[in-house]
Amino acid sequence: MSQSFETKTVHFKQDKHRPHNSKVTPIYQTSAFSFKDLDDVEAFYNGDTDYLYSRVGNPNPDELAYLVSQLENAPSGVSTASGLSAILIGVLSVCQAGDHILASTDIYGGTYELFETELTSLGIDVSFVDFKDLEAVEKVVKSTTKLVYTESITNPLLYVEDLAAIVSFSKAHQLKTMVDNTFATPYLMTPYDLGVNLVVHSATKYLGGHSDITAGVVVGDTDLIKKARTKAIHLGPTLAPMEAWLTVRGIKTLALRMERQVSNAQRLADALIKHKDVKTVYYPKNASPRGNGAIVSIDLAETINVSTFFKSLGFVKIIPTLAGVETTVSYPKTTSHRALSEDVQKSLGITEGLVRISVGIEASEDIIQAFTHALSVSVGPVSN
Repeated sequence: MSQSFETKTVHFKQDKHRPHNSKVTPIYQTSAFSFKDLDDVEAFYNGDTDYLYSRVGNPNPDELAYLVSQLENAPSGVSTASGLSAILIGVLSVCQAGDHILASTDIYGGTYELFETELTSLGIDVSFVDFKDLEAVEKVVKSTTKLVYTESITNPLLYVEDLAAIVSFSKAHQLKTMVDNTFATPYLMTPYDLGVNLVVHSATKYLGGHSDITAGVVVGDTDLIKKARTKAIHLGPTLAPMEAWLTVRGIKTLALRMERQVSNAQRLADALIKHKDVKTVYYPKNASPRGNGAIVSIDLAETINVSTFFKSLGFVKIIPTLAGVETTVSYPKTTSHRALSEDVQKSLGITEGLVRISVGIEASEDIIQAFTHALSVSVGPVSN
């Protein structure tokens, strides 16, 4: 019997990790697992038993990967110590030295740096392209191209990619597709259902949901996840059992949190789009029947002093991450996209007035008031 998303977040079946019929899976805070005898050791290597050493596998990270794969409707998954490490092992499950990747220009700055610096040092070539113009992207495809990479809702300008069109393009060129679904979460979108091969999450964000863990998950095609798991074992981005346990606990309230945060974000976007001192409001339209996400980005008008604006937000703090239950702001120009050159920032729309807002679960009227107050007292040059 099929279950709703809300029910699956709470009632996922992973009973083998719950001894003594415990309601909650214990935290397996151990670096290794014991064996009765050498035959028992041999049974592990024959695939008859589960665990040897926590870098190779542990019930808590495995439970998290299983749960996220269920929510994304994917057959398999692996969890890691961060979103970037999940991206890395996902990429390395497809690409090796000499291969080429097509990546979206509008992506998280940390991912951009990973691709631009670390992947190129491994001999993997990356071209940054605009997937809104697939005819232009067609001209960038090489004989060595292996992977298409984008985000379901891009960071920080919140463009909703046409994943069906991108998957069709990828299949026409026999390429794999990988999508970062962090901003949408499976509450809003399930890219694997559209034919995407790998779906990645910074579980630090909405899956954990409380700004108290760092974790990543990649789910997708069984053969690719098998390779990704091997890469994780070799490279060692091991997720701690406690972090995995907290993330699973966070996911149990994902639907409740997203429902409230998405609603609040829509109300904030509607309020700010009418404000004379906000030049542009970036907020998706028709991203999902459930809503358009819980991130709002704004470009402040030249009438606003950025530094004064940030100082005047009251309970809304500057936090260089997102997706906790509290409303927070970040300044992409000097945080997430800081390492990019001025020219690259400009080409990506990372302006001096750009503010990314992670909308929380507070009363919507209090959130709106915090921003309208900050705007009202921040008239001055836009430069900080």
